[in-house]
Amino acid sequence: MTSSAALALRTLATRGVRLGLETVTGVIIARTLQPEGRGVYAVISTAAFAAVVVGHLSLEKSQIALWEDRSRHPALATNGLVLGLVLGSLSALGALGIVALTGAQGGLALWALALAAVPLGAASVNLNGIMTLQSRMDVVNRKSLLAALARCLPILALAALGHLTLTGVVACWALSIALPFFLVVGGMRPIRPRLDRALVRRQLSLSGKYHVGWVALYLIVTIDVPLLSALDSPAAVGIYTVAVTIMTLTRIPCETIAQIALPKQASCDVEEAKHVTVRALRLMLLVSSGFVVVLVAASPWMIPLVYGDSFAGSVAPLLALAPGTVALMLVRAVEQHLVRLERPSTMTAVSVGVLCANVLLNLVMIPRWGAVGAAVASTVTYVALAALEITRFARLTGLPVRALVPGRAEVDSVVKPLMAAASGNSRHAPRHPAAHRPDSYSE
Repeated sequence: MTSSAALALRTLATRGVRLGLETVTGVIIARTLQPEGRGVYAVISTAAFAAVVVGHLSLEKSQIALWEDRSRHPALATNGLVLGLVLGSLSALGALGIVALTGAQGGLALWALALAAVPLGAASVNLNGIMTLQSRMDVVNRKSLLAALARCLPILALAALGHLTLTGVVACWALSIALPFFLVVGGMRPIRPRLDRALVRRQLSLSGKYHVGWVALYLIVTIDVPLLSALDSPAAVGIYTVAVTIMTLTRIPCETIAQIALPKQASCDVEEAKHVTVRALRLMLLVSSGFVVVLVAASPWMIPLVYGDSFAGSVAPLLALAPGTVALMLVRAVEQHLVRLERPSTMTAVSVGVLCANVLLNLVMIPRWGAVGAAVASTVTYVALAALEITRFARLTGLPVRALVPGRAEVDSVVKPLMAAASGNSRHAPRHPAAHRPDSYSE
């Protein structure tokens, strides 16, 4: 096995373990806090992480753009650390001010506890980008596992002792955001103590072009939570977020496919890169559809069994989210290719436009149908976002949209390895039969 393949396998395993830990944590929180408590927690954690997203200012985009000059590496690390802490602090203070003015549920002290982790989270995101550029993915993977363990283990202990409360859950979330920062800083090479101000100005200029679009894209998939809390109830949020959590199970295979495709999307010539993207999209559409069908079929008995009867109402939102989940999985691979073809302003305009549509649909549908209305609004906007991105991709590459429909080659590439693994005979696994076709990619 090549080193890159081994790294990809370790990264996939890390994601799988982390998702398992997060699933266990989510079930314990749901059973202990019930829908209302889980809903309040979901609103606080979603809003606090939105502050992290705002605070890191998409600095990794400028790190990528400026990484070619090796003399800048130490300064980029220093700037990532300092800017993350400073901008993260400003973002956290702004969020706390909004909470103080609006009187959000949970109380100001609980929000302050969550938001205290935001500066460390923003700096950690920036340094995580440096680690990735240094090809130190094993450190990144360890940090990812540490974050999951920092949340899961204390919650398990508190639940076992019968002392798990909303405050304890929020504290564990804050710990999981803050603790990885110290691992990343400890693993970094010596960091210069002073900012490179000229480089800071250049980084802010570069990153600012992408940041509005990135924040809008994040809000498209999270804004429904605070809106549902404001227009319905925390209990409805608890019901809804269980459906969302289950649907995220489809991310592991699709994100792995996107990660494998990315190096060729970035390094190949544009003509070959578009075929790599098509191949990735076909596989993602096939795999995500299969996973979603399984989850939809299992949800009526799985949700009450795992989360308890009080969450049986999560089944209907899950069914409504299913088509949108499949569509959303395609967006990342498309955007990875579109970055090479268009200016960031175009991508920002699409994200902001879809976000506005998402908010308007939620404002109309949530008062009428509650959590199901939020799920329908999400699905409509996810499908619209995917349709816009895929249409632009097809127009710019000259490929018909039907070229993205999975064919026999994609089915074989998924089914045959599974059958070989099930029979315990790996020699029957396909040896990348499409490896030499222009629309294929290999690990």
